[in-house]
Amino acid sequence: MSDLDGFTETRVATNGIELSVHRAGSGPAVVLLHGFPQTHACWSRIAPALARDFDVIVPDLRGYGASDAPEGAAAYAKREMAKDVVGLLDALGIDRAAVVGHDRGARVTYRLALDHPGRVSRIAILEIVPTGDFWAAWSADLAMAAYHWTFLAQPAPLPERMILADGPGYIDWCLSHWTLDRDLSPFPRASLEAYRAQGADPARVAAMCNDYRAGATIDRQLDEADRTAGHRIAAPILFLWAENGFPARTGDPLGLWRAWGDEVEGRAIPGTGHFMPEEAPDAVLDALRPFLGAPGVG
Repeated sequence: MSDLDGFTETRVATNGIELSVHRAGSGPAVVLLHGFPQTHACWSRIAPALARDFDVIVPDLRGYGASDAPEGAAAYAKREMAKDVVGLLDALGIDRAAVVGHDRGARVTYRLALDHPGRVSRIAILEIVPTGDFWAAWSADLAMAAYHWTFLAQPAPLPERMILADGPGYIDWCLSHWTLDRDLSPFPRASLEAYRAQGADPARVAAMCNDYRAGATIDRQLDEADRTAGHRIAAPILFLWAENGFPARTGDPLGLWRAWGDEVEGRAIPGTGHFMPEEAPDAVLDALRPFLGAPGVG
């Protein structure tokens, strides 16, 4: 069994690696993708509720949780990670799915929608703006708030060595400082232990750094190439952001997504910081369920 209530855990071979995957429910397929510095456990207050109406699939991204952690920044390009999701759907016999992503998982989500439009029915993006747009929006204030984008992207092994001096402490700092109340109270104990464990694992720390190295180089370049080519996301997009999170600092986060999508809706979620699936799960569910087409909603 899984640490998500009612879910089973398996390992699924995809795109040359194996992912740890949690699954429960029946109905239309919904894939939930977590972000940094978390695991599938970030959905512990969302996934069981969605599983009442949907076939809910919750993998650990490559490099995180119990999934394989290949070496090198190129392995963590969001184009490569999107292929993991395509292979996962293939392995499960699913043609198309709705995909919900938070943080780094949301970057995989929109890359999946751009590169493999036939595999997604709709996407929900939580608490990010597109990678290229985020870099372009940097001001002094945003750079101070999102310092980790440049810190984690520094050449190996500098950030790895610094983090591993007190990995669990660094994870706690990131988690607490990006919540609305700047503490760890939103995180269930089991989830917090899983996140801290990653900070003590050299392979996971390297993977997280490589995730951000890819973001500073390959992912940014892919966004710029798509913008130049006029590529847009055809799937309906729901964008949710925290009133006090990172996208809110960019000025017009919903406008940034409307420049990328043909059908975009969204709103700010009050009373939460960056980790809205754990800080404001009811508000997130209230937005997701009608967008995903839950029975009796709308």
